[in-house]
Amino acid sequence: MQHGLSLHDTIGGMKRLTLSDYQALAEFRYQIRKFLRFSEHAVQAAGLERGQYQLMLAIKGMPEGVRPRIRELANRMQIQHHSTVELINRLESGGYVRRERAQEDRREVLLVLTPKGERVLGELALHHHDELRSAAPVLVTALRRLMQGEKDSGRKRADAEES
Repeated sequence: MQHGLSLHDTIGGMKRLTLSDYQALAEFRYQIRKFLRFSEHAVQAAGLERGQYQLMLAIKGMPEGVRPRIRELANRMQIQHHSTVELINRLESGGYVRRERAQEDRREVLLVLTPKGERVLGELALHHHDELRSAAPVLVTALRRLMQGEKDSGRKRADAEES
């Protein structure tokens, strides 16, 4: 290693991470996993599967102008079309969602939360929102630490290039 270069500099075309970078990544992943574990327990307590909650949340939280169709929901959840259909079928049989034909194009099938789905989602989302608000400071700190490592890396590379 040349004088003045840090472990952030490229070696063989590949960036190397410092121990601090690994620790920041591990901490961020740990904090995310803690939240996900909370979520898994809350969803199970409500009698749902994790994917079912995520699908209902995706329906309710669809961006403006995006229609809640299977294709869009599969994309938002980053799962296969057939997996989305299976989740919808289970939610529909549980009375949480229903399929509706679009008014403009009767061939188009849209997904809608039922009153039961709205109620259960509302309760779960409130618990998740509260948990995120309490976990946010630690998550943000972990994310900042990751981002700071990237800034330090850029600064160290620029310093090394000037020397």
